[in-house]
Amino acid sequence: MYSTKAAASRWIRLGRSLATAEASVVPKRKATVFTDALNKGPLFDDFVSGKASEMVIDPLEAARNDPEAKLPRWLKVPIPKGQSFHKVKKDVRELKLATVCEEAKCPNIGECWGGKKSEATATIMLLGDTCTRGCRFCSVKTNRNPAKPDPMEPENTAEAILRWGLGYVVLTTVDRDDLVDGGAAHLAETVQRIKTKAPQILVEVLSGDFRGNHADCATLATSGLDVYAHNLETVEALTPHVRDRRATYRQSLSILDTAKKTTPGLITKTSLMLGLGETDEQVMQTLKDLREVKCDVVTFGQYMRPTKRHMKVVEYVKPEKFDYWKDVALELGFLYVASGPLVRSSYKAGEAFIENVLRKRKHNVGDSERKAHLDEASASA
Repeated sequence: MYSTKAAASRWIRLGRSLATAEASVVPKRKATVFTDALNKGPLFDDFVSGKASEMVIDPLEAARNDPEAKLPRWLKVPIPKGQSFHKVKKDVRELKLATVCEEAKCPNIGECWGGKKSEATATIMLLGDTCTRGCRFCSVKTNRNPAKPDPMEPENTAEAILRWGLGYVVLTTVDRDDLVDGGAAHLAETVQRIKTKAPQILVEVLSGDFRGNHADCATLATSGLDVYAHNLETVEALTPHVRDRRATYRQSLSILDTAKKTTPGLITKTSLMLGLGETDEQVMQTLKDLREVKCDVVTFGQYMRPTKRHMKVVEYVKPEKFDYWKDVALELGFLYVASGPLVRSSYKAGEAFIENVLRKRKHNVGDSERKAHLDEASASA
């Protein structure tokens, strides 16, 4: 009898233990997944801690009125075609060159590469096709450690330019923060090769910011180039949301300032994208900041979303607004302004004008030198 009661007691205790163990096991729940709309705002913990009121919403998202806005008619361009287009493309492939026209999906590629060969414009991208930075607007590939620069690139670039018979060429570059000098010496060598092979060719270089290193900026500014370009891209308030955090607004202004002070005869140039949610007051202040550092040329263009992975367009700015900013910039004293929905920093209309300005300057310098020689001769006689 005792053994039976003891056994029963043990079974009761065992049952209670199993019930307690089962109760302590929390059933696995499906992970909660929030929508993108919720992810953009504060979390529950932020409200509990009081931090929610301090959180700043992305200004690009806040300014966007119609996220489903369709491409307006003035931004639609024809499919690239023509003999000149295919000839330029063939030369680019054969010489293993990269162009920003293709890498950045420029809408003007058909216009710039088409037409007469002598009028074709291709913006050659140096130091490879992979950038060390990741700006939210740019479709160029990114990597912390891109391939080493091609030592033959300066020579191949000069050869391509000779084949095309250009009078004006634009060279641009990815940011190479992995290189000690940011690639300044490589860019300078390319300019010098071009000038050696064809001194008559005018060269514009659209450079990075060299991490704000003024010595590297000076290396390029004294290379013999004719136009030193570096893009601000957007207004100061939006810069942290649009560009890589290593590319600051003030740092870019300092590069333009250093280039001008290093070689006062250089034409300095920059470009701004519209449609990112910027205000008129912010654009006006940006233009004033550029004139403070004696920037000569500014271009305005519409931001176009290259892929769905990139930030959305806040606004499709109307052509009339681009005309307005052109007039404002010219009144502020810029030497030249190219402004329109499809204008890009290397747009060929701007290049044609700058080419004329540079040639006129050189002609005037030649006249001055001849006059000085005549005056010397007269004085000696």
